Amino acid sequence: MAGATNASGAVEAASYKTVFASLEDFSKGGVELINDDPRHYAFSNMYEVASISKPWEQVAVGKNMQYVLEVVRAEGQSGWRTASHDQFAVSLDGEVEIEFFTHGAPVDESVEGSVALAADPDGQRMGRVVLNFGHQALLPANSAYRMTASRPSVVMIQTIAGADTKFRWAEICQTV
Repeated sequence: MAGATNASGAVEAASYKTVFASLEDFSKGGVELINDDPRHYAFSNMYEVASISKPWEQVAVGKNMQYVLEVVRAEGQSGWRTASHDQFAVSLDGEVEIEFFTHGAPVDESVEGSVALAADPDGQRMGRVVLNFGHQALLPANSAYRMTASRPSVVMIQTIAGADTKFRWAEICQTV
């Protein structure tokens, strides 16, 4: 934690306040830039992104090479999805249940990101996880998963960008 030096030369600890947000109560937020151009940064509020997204839409809010952080507005029941790589889901608001099944055919390794299944998985039930605020779950490679939320909720998924990843930087990023 950084601090300021007082008149006697002692370092005083800085004071920070953590503010928790939700889909129903968030502030836009922003980045304070000093001698730099805001176009060098991508900054958006995950709750704001979820508030203007369609249910189960995967909107990228962060990107590092091929990896992305997607924000998903969880509302109702999603379709079944799978990926050739592990993914990671974190509940940022609300309660989300994730059901897991084995998936008969492995996903083509050349396909990046998660993909929708055309039908219910033909494998065996692996179990379920219920995520509340701050809870996280692994979405294992080549398994099928489906999410359910009884009220609008927010999930962040760490994954590889795929065909269903929406890039809306011009709409969601701070530019001034």
